[in-house]
Amino acid sequence: MNQKELQEEIRRLLRKKNAILLAHYYERDEVQEIADYRGDSLGLSIEAARTDAETIVFAGVHFMAESASILSPDKTVLLPRQEAGCPLADMVTAPQLAAAREKHPEAKVVTYINSAAIIKAHSDICCTSANALRVVGSLPGAGPILMIPDGNLARYVARQTGRQIIPWEGCCPVHDRLTAAAVRAVRGLHPDAVFAAHPECKGEVLDLADFVGSTTGIIGYAGRPEVTKLIVGTERGVFYELQTRYPTKTFIPAAEDFLCLDMKLTTLEDIHAALIERRYIVKVPEAVRIPARRALDRMLELS
Repeated sequence: MNQKELQEEIRRLLRKKNAILLAHYYERDEVQEIADYRGDSLGLSIEAARTDAETIVFAGVHFMAESASILSPDKTVLLPRQEAGCPLADMVTAPQLAAAREKHPEAKVVTYINSAAIIKAHSDICCTSANALRVVGSLPGAGPILMIPDGNLARYVARQTGRQIIPWEGCCPVHDRLTAAAVRAVRGLHPDAVFAAHPECKGEVLDLADFVGSTTGIIGYAGRPEVTKLIVGTERGVFYELQTRYPTKTFIPAAEDFLCLDMKLTTLEDIHAALIERRYIVKVPEAVRIPARRALDRMLELS
């Protein structure tokens, strides 16, 4: 089958099997094109929690499929590429978190959704880049907050809220490698463009941004009438959504290598095979799912 035929066959199988295809904004264009829902981590979590479909096919990475399983335990959650992971999520383990909680017993633990289910299960509340400020702002008192695993996001939230935040020293390797020098070079080539950055970027990069926000936030910013030319400081997969929504605007990558290889693993062939063979099923054990669900529900109540 050619690409169009394969896309049509996937859509047929989704209907036949009462399945829904969720795709992150960083996935391949041809995958996003046929998704029932495209979104960032927050939007995908909300959709996974409310869908009536019997099967959720997740074009994303492992922690996203785990979140879907946590929120929809009665659904079958399929991750088409079993090895699609997240280096950021791997930067904290349960023993490391336990040691940190022992060191900071008075601290609330706010866990970025880019984390494993077992980490969510040992957290007080989850957050995404879209709602991190709201989540931290909702915590009562002025006590310390241990924010894991993205240190750049934690430092950004600390600057914005003035809260006492203990950052974990993890990072998204893709966002973290963007430098201020690279941004200045692109801005020099496009002096009439504005720059939007994801809060997973370094502080030196955020200081140069006209707008800082989640992937969905950047998409919304791009839609403002005054924004006609935008330097995009997040993974290049978002260009599909940007160009679909705003075909008359100009979008420029902040760096040519702004690509998450894990997000690009899932192909149409993988999704087709997942539907035919029911692979690969992601199921979070109840002992982990129940406390992880509490942390996610607390987040979703604020969204």
